[in-house]
Parts: sequence; structure tokens; C-alpha cells
Amino acid sequence: MINLVLGGARSGKSRHGVALVADYVAKGYECLFVATAQGLDEEMQARIARHQDERRWDGLPWQTLECPLDLSACIDNHARENRVILVDCLTLWLSNQLLQGDWQPAKAALLSSLQSAPGSIVLISNEVGWGVVPADPLSRRFVDEAGWLHQAIAELADSVVLVSAGLPLHLKGAASAS
Repeated sequence: MINLVLGGARSGKSRHGVALVADYVAKGYECLFVATAQGLDEEMQARIARHQDERRWDGLPWQTLECPLDLSACIDNHARENRVILVDCLTLWLSNQLLQGDWQPAKAALLSSLQSAPGSIVLISNEVGWGVVPADPLSRRFVDEAGWLHQAIAELADSVVLVSAGLPLHLKGAASAS
């Protein structure tokens, strides 16, 4: 089962994703947290620390993997029946990929991995295309690629939720973890 959770910054999307994972854990699933962030500056290090601290207090038996680039291999190697994988977040992974330069093969590999993965996957991502068109080419490409990635995953997903102000709006699939 593929669950896509979208939202803006501080929308509550990660909290909603964790609630979905808790539903799976209540059914006997193991849970794996796949982190895509890289702490390359102090502000990002603080964000990562805050997310790690939140995971310490949510009561779930997390295993954590850091996977800033090869997300498809991570899913291929760790997805299995009775395991739920939470990926937080796709837009950081996309940024990492765009800076590496070979984005389209990475995107195709991720979509293939999602289609064949056993178990369940919760994907967290930022909805970024609702603001002003960015001034620089890399930022415009990022916004475009994020939108196309979200569309491709939403097509595959069993459930798509948009979170705003902590409230989930179910765009596709059954409502849960609300």
C-alpha cells in the first residue's frame, strides 16, 4: 500500500504520516523511518534534531535509515510484508537528486520500486507549487519536478492526503489516521 501525504511547511504532514504508521504498528507491522535530509548547515541540523526528538516521544519502535540519494535501493532492500516504511521527505530527496544531476533515472527507479514493494510505504512531501514562480532556473525546475513527481506517485498511490493547518483532506483512497 502506498500512502502519499502532501502539505506545506509546518502543515502537520509529518505528524499525519506518523499517525498512519501508528495505525500499521497497531496491526503488528514493524516501522522503518527513512530520512532523506542532510545536515549540511546549522539550520538543517536543528530541523533534523527536532524530527529525531519528536520520534523519541511518539512511542513507536522506529528503526531509522539515512538515505539522501538512493531511495529506490533503500526501498528495494528494506520493504517487506508486515513492515511500514515512512519516507520523510521526497522534496529533500528531490533536491539532493537535482544537485547530483541525473534526476530522471532516479525518478524512474523510485517509481518502479514503489510499484513492486511489499508491505506499506508512507511518503511525505512538500507541496511547493502554490506560490510565486521562483526567480532562478534551478528553483523553477525544482518546483516543476516536484509537481510531476507528486502526480506520478499519486497515480500509483492507494491513498493521497493533503494536510493544511494540521487537518487532512483526503484526495484519494480511504480516510484513516485523522
